[in-house]
Amino acid sequence: MATRVFADEEMARLRGFPDISREDLFRFFTLTPADIAFVTPGRGRGAAERLGLSVALCSLPWLGFVPDRVAEAPVVAVARLAEQLGVDASVIRSYGRRAQTRTEHVRLVAQYLGWRTAGAMELKELDEFLLARAMEHDSPTLLFRLACEYLLSAKVIRPSPDSVVRRVVHAREQALRETYDRVAHELTATRCAELDDLLVQDPSIRMSRLRWLSTGPVEASASAVRNEVEKLGYLRGLGADTLDLSALPAERRRYLATLGRRLTIQNLERRDPQRRYPILLTVVAQSAVDVLDEVVGLFDQALSAKFSAAENRMKDQLAERGKTGEDRQALLDDLLGILIDPDIPDEDIGAMIRGERIGWDRLRAAIAQARPRLPRDHGHLAALDSSYSYLRRFTPAVLSAVRFSGGTSATELLIAVAMLRELNATGRRKVFDEAPTGFVPTKWRGYLEEARKSGNAVAYRHFWELCVLVGLRDGLRTGDVFVPGSRRYADPAAYLLTRQQWEPQRGEFCRLVGKSEDPARALATLTDEWHDAVGELEKVLAEGEGPVRVDEQGDLVISPLTAEDIPSEAIALKTELTEMLPFAPIVSLLIELDKRTGYLDCFTHAGGKQTRTPELKRNLIAVLLAYSTNLGLTNMAEASGISYDILTWTSEWYVREETLRAANLAIIGYQQRLPLTSSFGTGTLSSSDGQRFPTRGKSTTARVANQWFADEGLSTYTHVTDQHTTYGTKVIVTTRREAQYVLDEILGNATDLPISEHATDTHGVTLVNFGLFDLLGMQLSPRIRDLGRITLYRPGSRAEAQARFPCAGPLLTRKLNLELIAEHYDDLLRLAGSLKFGHATASLLVGKLSASTRQNALAAALKEYGAMRRTIYAAKYLSDPVYRRKIARQLNKGESIHALKRDLIYAHEGAFRARHLEAQTEQAWCLTLATNAVITWTTEYYGLAVEQMRRSGRRIDDDVLAHISPAHSANINFFGAIEVDIDAELAVLGPTGYRPLRVRDTLF
Repeated sequence: MATRVFADEEMARLRGFPDISREDLFRFFTLTPADIAFVTPGRGRGAAERLGLSVALCSLPWLGFVPDRVAEAPVVAVARLAEQLGVDASVIRSYGRRAQTRTEHVRLVAQYLGWRTAGAMELKELDEFLLARAMEHDSPTLLFRLACEYLLSAKVIRPSPDSVVRRVVHAREQALRETYDRVAHELTATRCAELDDLLVQDPSIRMSRLRWLSTGPVEASASAVRNEVEKLGYLRGLGADTLDLSALPAERRRYLATLGRRLTIQNLERRDPQRRYPILLTVVAQSAVDVLDEVVGLFDQALSAKFSAAENRMKDQLAERGKTGEDRQALLDDLLGILIDPDIPDEDIGAMIRGERIGWDRLRAAIAQARPRLPRDHGHLAALDSSYSYLRRFTPAVLSAVRFSGGTSATELLIAVAMLRELNATGRRKVFDEAPTGFVPTKWRGYLEEARKSGNAVAYRHFWELCVLVGLRDGLRTGDVFVPGSRRYADPAAYLLTRQQWEPQRGEFCRLVGKSEDPARALATLTDEWHDAVGELEKVLAEGEGPVRVDEQGDLVISPLTAEDIPSEAIALKTELTEMLPFAPIVSLLIELDKRTGYLDCFTHAGGKQTRTPELKRNLIAVLLAYSTNLGLTNMAEASGISYDILTWTSEWYVREETLRAANLAIIGYQQRLPLTSSFGTGTLSSSDGQRFPTRGKSTTARVANQWFADEGLSTYTHVTDQHTTYGTKVIVTTRREAQYVLDEILGNATDLPISEHATDTHGVTLVNFGLFDLLGMQLSPRIRDLGRITLYRPGSRAEAQARFPCAGPLLTRKLNLELIAEHYDDLLRLAGSLKFGHATASLLVGKLSASTRQNALAAALKEYGAMRRTIYAAKYLSDPVYRRKIARQLNKGESIHALKRDLIYAHEGAFRARHLEAQTEQAWCLTLATNAVITWTTEYYGLAVEQMRRSGRRIDDDVLAHISPAHSANINFFGAIEVDIDAELAVLGPTGYRPLRVRDTLF
C-alpha cells in the first residue's frame, strides 16, 4: 500500500532524521534550564541516556515524532546538545540499545511537552481533516505533508509513515465518492449520455467534442470567432452555463477540469462512471466560462485589428493629402505675402493676385485640386467603413450569443446593442428612427448627421453600427459594460469585497498597510508628507546650478545621472571570482542544484499519481532544457537519447505553471539563504520590465511591432528582486500597456521576500498604480522618461504654493481634489483590500480603471490620490541623487537578467513557437527557472570563492560584493551534447557536495 505513494527509499527517509537547517538547529536544539533539569533529574541516568533523551526532547517538536534510530540524529544537533549538557557527543552511539528505553523516553518527553499519542479519537479527527483536504488537493504527497503538519499543530505524535499513507489513500478514495455524491443531482440519464458523446469522434469536426472544446484559437479571425460562438452554443445546449457545482471546492473543480483536459479519450472511457462523469462535468462547466471569455476577447481583438488598420490607412491618406497639397500651400504663402504687405494699396490687391504675382492659371489649378474638408476624426470612421463587410462576418453572431449588461452610464449604448441585435435577427436594413446616438463620440457625429440629411440610409446604418461596435468594445474595456457569466468581463463590482465583507476586515487591512481608517487623519498625513518632499525639492532648486534646476523660461531641467562609479576593486574581484569558478554544462548545474534544493520534487503528476520512476528526474531536466533553450522536444529527444514520447508525456503531466512556480520558489528560497545573497540587496526592493521575443506561427498573443520584430512577437513581463532572482513571469501582448500587470506578481508573491518598494520604467507608470501601491503599504519608484514634463499637483491654491515654495511652486500647475479623495476614502481602502486579500486580480482592475477617460467617481478619486503620490515621489526622486541611482541600479539588474535569458534561449533565434497562451506561459516559466538556477549556482560558488579568499587572509568588504552580479554565464556551457546522467554528475561533486574551485590562471 505504501509504495503506491512513496518509493522504498522515500519511506525509509520518512522514518528517519532529515537534514537540518541552521535556523532549525538553533530553534529546536536549544535547551532551557527547565529542559536540562528534566533531562538530568539527579541520579540513575548516564551520559548516553541524558543525551539520547535530549535528542528525543528536541526532535518531537521539530519533526512531530521521534525516529527509532536516535543515534542517527544530525551530527551538528547532537554536538550542540552535548555541549549544553557537558557530555561527550560520541556517547550517543551507545544510546537506545533496548527498545523499552526508547519507548519510555518518548513517553516521558510527550508527557513533559504536553503531546498525545495517536489514539482512536485523534485518528478519527485526522481522517476528517484529510477528507476535507482531499476534496481540495489530490496529491498524495501533499496530503501526507498536510497530515504531518496537522498532527504537529495538534501536538499528536505522528504514527508510522505506513499508517499515515493508508489514511491518505483512504481519504482520496472517500473524496472520489464524495465528489460524485455532491454532483449526482446534475447527472441525469440524458446528461450522462451527452457527456459520453463528448468522447465520441464527431465526423463533422473530425475529432471528439471534448478535444474540440479544449483546443483554443490561434488567431482573431472571423472564422475563429464563429468557431468559438459555435462552441458556446454547443455548451449551452448541454446546459453547461447553468451547472451548479458550488458544492465542490474551487480547488477540486480546477483539479478535475485539468485532469479532464490532459487525459486521453481512451483513458476517460476506461474510467468507471463515478470518476468519469464528475471530470467531464467540471470540464464543460469551466469551458462554458472560458469559451464565453474567448468569444468576447476575440471580438475585441478582431475589431481592434480593423480599427488600427483603419487608423493606419487614415494616416497614409493624410500624408498623401499633404504631399498633393504642396502647390496649394505655396499659393497660400504667396497670397498671404501680398495681403499683409502694407506697401500694397487695397485697390491693387485683386489685380496683383489675378495678374502677374499669382495669375489665373495658378488660381484655377488650385481650385481644381480642392478636396472636401475632412471630418473631425480626419476620416478614421470612413476608413473603418471599408472593413464593414468583414466585421459583419462575425459581429452578428457575437451579439446574438452574448448578453451584455452595464451601469447607468451605458444605458443608451446597451439599448443600441439590443436594437442592432434585432436588426440582425430580422434582416431589417434601416436603423430605427428612435435608435439612440448619445453614446456616439462627438468626432463621429458628423457622419451620422450628414447621412441623415442626405437620406442615405445605408451609410447611416454603416456608421451607426460601427459606432455601436466600437462603443461596446470600449465599454467592455472600462467595465461600463460587462458580461454575466464571464470571468474576465464580469461586473467590476464583483471584483470588490462587498461592504458587508469589508466591514470586519477594514481594521486588519489598515493595520497591515499602516493606513488610518479616518480620511481626515490620512489626508493630513499625506499633506504633511507632500510639504516635506516639496520642501526638499525647493532646497535643491534654490541652489540654481545643480543637476536639477529651473531654467530662465521656468522649465524644469534634469541632467542625466553620470555613470555610476563602480569601485575598481569590484571589477577586479569579479574577474578573480569568475576565474575561480568551475566550468559546468547547464545539465550538470540543474542536477547539482536539485541535490541541494529538491526543486524537481515540486513537479507532481497532474492526476495526483505519485509513484516516481528513477528516470523521472532525468526526463524532467530534459524537458526543462528543451523549453528554456528553445530546442523543443523533438530536438531534445535527438540530443539526449530520451524518446520523444517519454518527453511529451513528462511535459504533459508534470510541467505546468503551478509546478514550475513551486520549483522556482524552492530555488529562490535556497538562494535567499546563501551567505553571499544579502550582499546583493535586502530583498525588499524589486523591479519589473517586459522582454520581447519573436514568435513563429499564428497566435492570439502575437502582435506586429516593427520596432522589435521582423514579423510578430510577444512579451514576457518579469519581476526581479534586488538579489537578482526572478519571482514572477507573465506572458502578455506586446502592444498592451505593461502598467496593468505590475501589481499581479507582487500581490501573488509566494516567496519569503517582504517586497516593500518596486521600480519600473515609464511603461509601468500610471496614476492608478501610484495610488494603489501606497494604499497597499508599498512604494512605487519608477524611472519616468521626461520627468520634467509631467504634471505636478498641489493641495492648495497656486498663490499659497508659490508663496511657500518660490522655486518649486510654479511647477505645481494643478490643484488636487482632496474633497473627492475624502469622500471616497473608505472605498479606496476597500478597493486596495480586495486586492490585498486576493478577492480580485490587479491586472483586471487596473486595466479597467485606466482604460477610459469616462471614469466613475471611485476611479477619479483613485487618480487624484495617485496624482498626490506621484508628486511626492517626483519631489523626493529629484532632490536625492542617491535615490535616483538606487532605482537605476535595480532596473539595470533586470536588464542583466534579460541578457542572460537571451543567451539561454538560443535555439531557433529565440522565437516562441507555441501557439497557445498556456504553452507559452509554461515555456516562459521554464526559462525563468533555468535563469534562476544559473544565478543561484553562480551565487553559491561566488560565495565559496569569497570564503576561500577570506580564509587566506584577504579582506573583502560587502560594499564591494554589492557591485558583483551573478547574472552571467561565463562559466556555464549551454551548448553541445546533452547527456542527463544524474548518478554520474553527482559522483563528480565529491565528498564536499561541490565542484572544486579552479586554480587561478589555469584552464582547469
